[in-house]
Amino acid sequence: MGRAASKPFDPPAGLDELREKDPLVRMRYPDGHIGWLATGYSTVRSIFADQRFSARHELVHYPLADVGQLPPAPVGDMTGLDAPEHTRFRKLLISKFTVRRMRELTKRVEEITTDCLDAMERKGGPVDLVEAFAQPIPSLMICELLGVPSADRDRFQQWAKMMTSELSDQQAQEDAVVAFEAYMAELVASKRAHPTDDLLGDITASDLTEEELTGVSVLLLAAGLETVANMLSLGTFALFSHPEQLAALRADPELAPQAVEELMRYLTIAHTTVKAALEDVELDGKLIKAGDSVTISTEAANRDPLRFPDPDTLDLRRKATGQLGFGHGIHQCLGQQLARVEMQVALPALLNRFPTLRLAVPVGDVAHRANPNIHGLHSLPVTWDEA
Repeated sequence: MGRAASKPFDPPAGLDELREKDPLVRMRYPDGHIGWLATGYSTVRSIFADQRFSARHELVHYPLADVGQLPPAPVGDMTGLDAPEHTRFRKLLISKFTVRRMRELTKRVEEITTDCLDAMERKGGPVDLVEAFAQPIPSLMICELLGVPSADRDRFQQWAKMMTSELSDQQAQEDAVVAFEAYMAELVASKRAHPTDDLLGDITASDLTEEELTGVSVLLLAAGLETVANMLSLGTFALFSHPEQLAALRADPELAPQAVEELMRYLTIAHTTVKAALEDVELDGKLIKAGDSVTISTEAANRDPLRFPDPDTLDLRRKATGQLGFGHGIHQCLGQQLARVEMQVALPALLNRFPTLRLAVPVGDVAHRANPNIHGLHSLPVTWDEA
């Protein structure tokens, strides 16, 4: 099931009816496996928090196509690990997202956002908001987090763009991955020899191998870039489609923290996760047997009226506390606080710098990404009235 072109911000048709009928139902996977689909908020939250469900790639059946058995997660990718292997990475990394570091990074988010807006203003409209605003902000913030030298940041951004773009051909993407991994291996070695005051500099003093450190860097790039870049572009598009909500955020920038939580709930760009039961688990009066895959529809859970009244309405004044856009449990997004800061700073700044900001193309011409795992935009042409 895909999102309807006429309702680009809503989950695929039929998910709400399934959830209303039963929040946990049997599901046939493309390879013939009979597993489960979870759509209710409480059910999804319970599965996320239950370590009897595994995140290991090689144990799950893929819900969208018969791709055979998946390989284990790449070295350093803790999203595909269970405890205690996952715990080893998580404990090390989460201790580096300190209040001091977040405060310092907040200042840099403000500076980078201002630089992007200045460049947009100098160029004049129309511009592609994805290229001019949504991608460079998280990309440069990852550079800050990892301590990438200023002279290397243009190359870093090009690799990041190539690796995450659906418009890149496979060979170009593979070449970018190889170049990026080689660069990060050199950076890790440099920081081991000469420690620096940044996250990567901190963790090079740990027991992680150079291969693991490189893998962690790739993970931070992928997770930190795609989520925020897609939220900034898709969130702006959603606000264009709800002018009363756009006006509310423009009039009251202090609304930004609530607005970000509501946009995360409403859009739920990372909309599905798959887990595998490690043992028999009884849930919602049903027996999920060891080895069963469970597809978790986070987008359906975030639209559950039992948790969020009138869930299909975008309301920036809603207290969307507990939204599952960042996940839940031991695999909850490690960099969620930085992602929140980026969005809370960037969206109000964009709207206030350009009071007449609007789409430069018809709504139907906005190019959505075809990625089945994460919702986003290829481009978002915008313009504004010159002062």
